[in-house]
Amino acid sequence: FDLLSDPDETLCMLFDVIKLKKNYGKEYMGIERSTFLIDSTGVLREQWRGVKVKDHVEAVLSAAKQYRPLIADSTQA
Repeated sequence: FDLLSDPDETLCMLFDVIKLKKNYGKEYMGIERSTFLIDSTGVLREQWRGVKVKDHVEAVLSAAKQYRPLIADSTQA
């Protein structure tokens, strides 16, 4: 699976992950920790928003394994 980076925030805007955040009483705009599982044809299969680290890796891996046959089929079409 590929990991995507978005240094110019184009996808952040499209996926609506730039949110008002608060830290130690100060407000600022920041990125909501999110994970998106997109197959090789560009179909969004799963999304996790407001991610907490605990159990997140397991959830993403489980979903990726679930969609692996679909992803393999789409690359052979």
